[in-house]
Amino acid sequence: MKKQFVGLLASSVAVLIVGCAGQKDPAQQAIATAQSGLSEIADEARKYAPDQYQAVQTQIATAQDEFNKGDYKDVLAAAPALTSAIASLKSATIEKSSEAAAAIEKAKGDWGPISAEIPRTVDAIQHRVAELSKSHHLPHGVTKEALESVKSGLDALKSGWNDATTAATSGDYTTAMSKAQEVKDKAAEIMKSLDMKSAS
Repeated sequence: MKKQFVGLLASSVAVLIVGCAGQKDPAQQAIATAQSGLSEIADEARKYAPDQYQAVQTQIATAQDEFNKGDYKDVLAAAPALTSAIASLKSATIEKSSEAAAAIEKAKGDWGPISAEIPRTVDAIQHRVAELSKSHHLPHGVTKEALESVKSGLDALKSGWNDATTAATSGDYTTAMSKAQEVKDKAAEIMKSLDMKSAS
């Protein structure tokens, strides 16, 4: 009886070993497929969907750890979810990449009008400051403090506009428009403090 039990136990262990061995190659292939799938979109995914990318990396690392410990069954069980996560990451990357491209095109189109508007506005502000500086009586609502503030603010406007044009020259229209809008908003505040109308 004892020999029969030992023999049965040995057979069970042998079947288990064979079963595990039979799962090793598929588990290894599942990890390799996931790594390859992630590698194909890695650069774009890191840029446009960094959080999702990191999550998939973690899933792959977990699967690799389980594989190294011989938990091939767990690797295979997690494979469908990993495949789905990579597919979702790819979709998100494509979508966000398209959105970014559209934003760049819009910024590029908006740059033309604003690149003509802001220099006119800055020139008008400079003219107004020179005019008021010569005047003995400031208009109602315009204070000496406001005028002095504008004089120093003009340098900031010019610096900001220089940054915007530099970005546009390098082809970074998104940054150019962001900086241009900051200049435009600041210029609007200055014009209001000087009781000016639009320069356009």
